[in-house]
Amino acid sequence: MQLFNLSLRIKGFKINKAKKAFSKIKAIGKSDYPPYIEDKKRAIIEYHLKYNSFYQSIGKQINLNDWNTVPVLTKRHLQQPLSERLSKGFNEHSVYVNKTSGSSGDPFVFAKDKWSHALTWAEIMHRFSWYSIDFNSSKQARFYGIPLDKKGYYKERIKDFFANRYRFSIFDLSESAFENCINKFSNTSFDYINGYTSPIVQFAKYLKEKDIVLKDICPSLKVCMVTSEMLFEDDKKLLETQFGIPIVNEYGASELDLIAFENPKGEWQLNSETLFVEILDDENNPLNYGNEGRVVITSLYNKAHPFIRYDIGDIGILSKKSTLKKPILEKLVGRTNDIVILPSGKKAAGLTFYYITKSIIEDDGNVKEFIIEQLTLDHFKVIYVSKDSLSKDKKEIITKAMETYLEKGISISFEKQQQLMRSKSGKLKQFISHI
Repeated sequence: MQLFNLSLRIKGFKINKAKKAFSKIKAIGKSDYPPYIEDKKRAIIEYHLKYNSFYQSIGKQINLNDWNTVPVLTKRHLQQPLSERLSKGFNEHSVYVNKTSGSSGDPFVFAKDKWSHALTWAEIMHRFSWYSIDFNSSKQARFYGIPLDKKGYYKERIKDFFANRYRFSIFDLSESAFENCINKFSNTSFDYINGYTSPIVQFAKYLKEKDIVLKDICPSLKVCMVTSEMLFEDDKKLLETQFGIPIVNEYGASELDLIAFENPKGEWQLNSETLFVEILDDENNPLNYGNEGRVVITSLYNKAHPFIRYDIGDIGILSKKSTLKKPILEKLVGRTNDIVILPSGKKAAGLTFYYITKSIIEDDGNVKEFIIEQLTLDHFKVIYVSKDSLSKDKKEIITKAMETYLEKGISISFEKQQQLMRSKSGKLKQFISHI
């Protein structure tokens, strides 16, 4: 029985019809794709200019023949009551409503009409099928957060049942919790792993300590998909080694869709079926393929709520070999609010800062995980979890590396903790600026 499809239909998402529509989009040829994209871009703007008073108020200067006159939306624009942002004919009971995690610092409630959300699921199911994963039959090992209130907790557990998945707690990363994970994998025929990067990496580190390859104790495993947090190359190698299966990088946003998904060729293929992704500079000018800039996305099918030229808050680069039909995300640099500002005025990506420290701090396996906070322009704190405190020599090496890669005159303090604080959703924000 196709329980997953049934659960979507019960909620009003016409998944079978959406799959057929998605297949037709996929069948559009390369030469016919630019007209398809242009038609959908124009259609979604015309719709919201006609039926959405919120969008009418910010789109007064739009020239339908000039895409660059379309304003760029930010999350700050959307931090007002949802009822004031819905299109005519929709209400909060007739749409899919959710809220962002707030990992960017700007949480808000959003909506998608049910047809748009059905297409989202058709997109996701198609991408997962690249690795022989069928949501109706494949068993998922899920490393995600879960609401701690009674109603939210049981709601997610019911969803897990229909989605044929078992959820592991990511709020407990102790040795005893990981031993329970190992026992569960030993006794369950999981087909794939899906979840947040950081707890999955911590599980792999524990497997390494115990000299266990997960595929050996769970032979049914095919693939692991990580999402929501940055996956570094050395962590990916660790996962491949300790899990014994391919590791797939996923990039998405709850308010939009699946944005990019690593294909079997190792390319981070963008969703060009239901989204239009562009890279803009600081003045909102489109950049050519190969240039670094802000990731700005248009949802081509969401009529309930406008996500048109929506600045998601990330910085990325599209590959020079991209086409409109098959755009490739060459690199995701980080979030626009993950920027280190130094005393001299120099700026650097927070994840770059994190990566410098990571290459030094984890080389002996003592430190399990860590985050970095910028407290002032010239002072940073490294908060870490480890068996033993960092030695004076190790701290000096890290401080000197920071000065070499960033600039002299900065100071670093260190704080050992038993456990790192995660967001309510379970995500770990690796760099936090307090200035």
